[in-house]
Amino acid sequence: MKKLDIFIIGSAVLFAACSTAHKTTGTSTTGASIANDGKAWSAAWQQRAAEYKALCFQAYNIAKLRIDEATKQSAGKPLAVVTDIDETLLDNSPEGARAALNNEDFSATAWKKWTAQAAADTVPGAPDFFKYAATKGVTVFYITNRDEDERAGTLKNLQHFNLPFADNEHLLLKGTSSSKEARRQQVLANFNIVLLCGDNLPDFDAQYDNRPSEDSRTATTEKLKQQFGSKYIILPNPSYGDWEGAMFKFNYKLTQGQKDSVIKAGLKKD
Repeated sequence: MKKLDIFIIGSAVLFAACSTAHKTTGTSTTGASIANDGKAWSAAWQQRAAEYKALCFQAYNIAKLRIDEATKQSAGKPLAVVTDIDETLLDNSPEGARAALNNEDFSATAWKKWTAQAAADTVPGAPDFFKYAATKGVTVFYITNRDEDERAGTLKNLQHFNLPFADNEHLLLKGTSSSKEARRQQVLANFNIVLLCGDNLPDFDAQYDNRPSEDSRTATTEKLKQQFGSKYIILPNPSYGDWEGAMFKFNYKLTQGQKDSVIKAGLKKD
C-alpha cells in the first residue's frame, strides 16, 4: 500500500473518531436544542454582563426609594416587603449553566441537589437592599415556590449572607399551591405590604395565576403598568419563568425538537 493511501485512510479514521467524540461529549452544547443553547447564553449573560448587574442595581435602587417614601407615611400596620428568592435574591445560574451544557431539561432532582448545597450567590444589590429595609423597621417575608424539603438548604443559603428575618417564620414555601396569593394574604393580615420583589409576574398579582396565555399576560401587564417601579420591583431573568411556559402553552411534555419549532415559528424575522 502506498504511503499516500495509508495517510488518507488514517486521516479519515481520525476524523471519524474525533467527530464521534465531539457529538457524544457531555461538556458541549453540540447537538443541543435552541432552547438549551439559549439557556447557556442566558447563564453567561447573568454571570458576566455588566448590563445584568446594572439592571439589578437599578431595581434595588428604586426599591430603596420606595422604602424611604413608605417609612415617612403615617403609621398603621407594620410595614413589610415580600420577596421571591430564585433569580430575585439568589442567583442559580450555575445550575442553569450545568444543565444547559449537558443538554438537560429541567429536573426537580437535579434542582433540589443544587438547592441543598446552599451554594447560590446573591443577585447584585439584593442583600444591601433587604438589610437596609430591616434597618428602617420593615419586615421581610420570603415567599418562594421551593418545596418543603428545600427548607433547610434555603435557610442555610439565606443565613450565609446574614439576610434579615431568615427564619422559619418568615420563609413561606410552596405547600400545596404554586399560587402565592394565599401567602401574600397571610402577610397582609398583620402587615402593610409596601413592596413586592420578583422575577416572574405571578410574584406580584393573582391575575397572572392559572397559566394565562401570552396575550393575556401582556394585557394584564398593560393594565398594571403603573405598579411596576412603584409597588412591584421586577428583576431580569431570561433563563426561565412563566414567560417560557406561556410560549409553550404550558405543555411541559414537549420534546426539545418541538420546543425549537415553537421558538422558530414565533420569532419576528423581518
